[in-house]
Amino acid sequence: MFSGKLAKPDEYDDPRSEISTFLVSCRRIFWSLAVFSGLSNLLMLTGSFFMLQVYDRVLPGRSIPTLIALLVLAMMLYLFQSGLDLVRSRVSVRIGRYFDERLGLRVFDSVVRLPLKTRSDGDGLQPLRDLDQVRSFLSGGGPTALFDLPWMPIYLGICFLFHFWIGMTSLAGALVLVGITVLTETRTRGPTKAFSRLGVTRNALAAEGRRNAEVLQAMGMRRQAALRWQDVNSKYLSAHERASDVASGLGGLSKFFRSFLQSVVLAVGAVLVINQESTAGIIIAGSILTARALAPVEVAIANWKGFIGARQSADRLDRLLKLLPDEVARLGLPAPKEALLVDQLYVAAPESEKLILSDISFKLKGGEAVGIIGPSGSGKSTLVRALVGVWPRLRGTVKLDNAALEQWPGDELGKHIGYLPQDVELFEGSIAVNIARFDLQATSQAVLDAAHAARAHDLILSLPDGYATKIGEGGMALSAGQRQRIGLARALYGNPFLVVLDEPTSNVDSEGEEALTEAVLSVRRRGGIVAVVAHRPKALEGVDHVLVVGEGRLQSFGPKEEVLKKVLRPAAPLRVVADEQGGGRWIAK
Repeated sequence: MFSGKLAKPDEYDDPRSEISTFLVSCRRIFWSLAVFSGLSNLLMLTGSFFMLQVYDRVLPGRSIPTLIALLVLAMMLYLFQSGLDLVRSRVSVRIGRYFDERLGLRVFDSVVRLPLKTRSDGDGLQPLRDLDQVRSFLSGGGPTALFDLPWMPIYLGICFLFHFWIGMTSLAGALVLVGITVLTETRTRGPTKAFSRLGVTRNALAAEGRRNAEVLQAMGMRRQAALRWQDVNSKYLSAHERASDVASGLGGLSKFFRSFLQSVVLAVGAVLVINQESTAGIIIAGSILTARALAPVEVAIANWKGFIGARQSADRLDRLLKLLPDEVARLGLPAPKEALLVDQLYVAAPESEKLILSDISFKLKGGEAVGIIGPSGSGKSTLVRALVGVWPRLRGTVKLDNAALEQWPGDELGKHIGYLPQDVELFEGSIAVNIARFDLQATSQAVLDAAHAARAHDLILSLPDGYATKIGEGGMALSAGQRQRIGLARALYGNPFLVVLDEPTSNVDSEGEEALTEAVLSVRRRGGIVAVVAHRPKALEGVDHVLVVGEGRLQSFGPKEEVLKKVLRPAAPLRVVADEQGGGRWIAK
C-alpha cells in the first residue's frame, strides 16, 4: 500500500515482526499500565492492614474515633484504587483499538493479496479473526493479569514480615499454583492448536457450501455437504471440549487450592497465636494477603486459553505479514500511452514452479488490439493474468511504455488497467459504486461514460433502481450476462490504457457481442490497447492482431488476417462451428 512517502533504503530490512514493532511502539503505554498496576496492587493491601489495625489497635483500645478514622482512610484508598482500575481498563481497551487501527488495514490488504501469492486451502478470512483475537486479548483482562503477577513476590515478602511460617506456607502454596499454571500451558497447547485448525476448515466448508448453493440444491448434494461439515464440526467440538476441560479443570483445582490455602494460613496463624508468637490481627491480615498474592496466578490460569489463542493468532499474523510485506512506495510515473511489451515471459501458478507459459514475447502499440485464441487449457487466462500483474512471473517482463509493471505504484497502475476476468465478481453495493471501482472521487459523468462505452446504459436503466440497484453479494441479483456487461463497464471506467478481457462474450447474446466490438474499437480510437481472450470468432471483430497459444507457448502472432488464414487452413488444429447464439467457437479439429 502506498504510504505517501518514499521509503528509505533500509526501511524494510528490519527483521523484527510488525507485531513486535507495534508492541515496542506502545512501550510507554505499557510502562504506564505497569505503574497503574503497581499502585493498584499497593492499594490492595488496604483490606489487610485495615483488618490488622482493627484487631490490634481498635479492639484492644475500644476507640471508636480511631475506627472511624481508619474507615474513612480505607474508603478513600478504595476509591483511589477503583479509579486506577478504571483507568487501567480503559487504557487496555484503547490499546486493543490502536492495534486494530495500526495493523487492520495491513491484514485486510494481505487477505486480498494472499490468493495471488499462494493457493493454500482453508478459510481465507482467518487472518481477520486472528486480528480480532489479539485485539480482544489486549483489550481484556489478560495483560493486566500479567502486570499483576510480578507483585506476587512482594506480597509473599510481606507475609514473611508478619511471620516466617506464614510466609513459608504462602510460598509453598504459590509454588503449587505456579506448577498448575505450567501444567495448564503444556496440557492446553495441543488441543488449542487443533481447535484453531479445525475451526478454519469448518468455516471454509460452510463458505464453500454457501457459494455453491445452487449446485448443491439442483444435484441433490446438500446432505452430503452437510455430512462433510458435520464430520469436521464434530472434531472441532471435541478439540474445543478438550481444551475447555483442561483449562476449567485446572482452573477449578487452583481455585480450590487457593481457598484451602487461606484456611491453612489461618490454621498456622492460630497455632502461632496459641504459642504467643503472633497476634490475631496478623492471622486475619496474613490470610487476606495470601489470597491476594495468589489471585493473579488464578486469574492467569483462568485466562490461559485466551492467552494461548492470542499467541497462536499473533504467530499466524506474523507469518502472514512477513509473507506479504508492505509494498514500498514508488515514484509516480506518467500515464502510459505508447506500447505494451511482453519479453520472454515465463509464468507459473501461485506457489508453484510448474511452468504454464514459456517464452512468450510480443509487442502492441497504442491503438492496437490483440485476440488471444487457443485450445482450452493452453494458457490463455494465465497470460492475461500475467499481463495485469496478478500472477507471478518466474522470468521475463511485462512493460507499459518501457516501465515494468513492478515499477509502478500498485494503486496508480490499477488506474491504467481495465480487467474483466473469466469469472466476473461484483461487490456488495450499487451498480454505480461497482462501475466506479469504489472511487470516492468518482463523478456521475465518469460512471455514465463507462456504462455508455460498454453499451450497458440501457440495460442498467431497465433495472428497478437503475444505477442505484443493489446487486447483492457477488452480484447474485443479476444474471450472468448482466454481470458480464457491468464488469465490462467497470473495466472501461476511467479510460484505462490497457484493457484485458478474458472471454467477455461467454454469457452474452448477440447484442452483447456487438457491444464488445464497439467497446474494443472505442478503446483503440482513443489510443488504448486491448487484449481479448476469445473462443468465438465474433469476439475478434474489433481486433487487428491475433495471438495463438498452444501447449503453453506462443504458436503464432501477427495481423489478424494472416494468422487466421493459418489457423483456419484444413490442416489447422482449430476450426469454427456454429453455436446456439448464432456465432461460433474455436474447437479442436
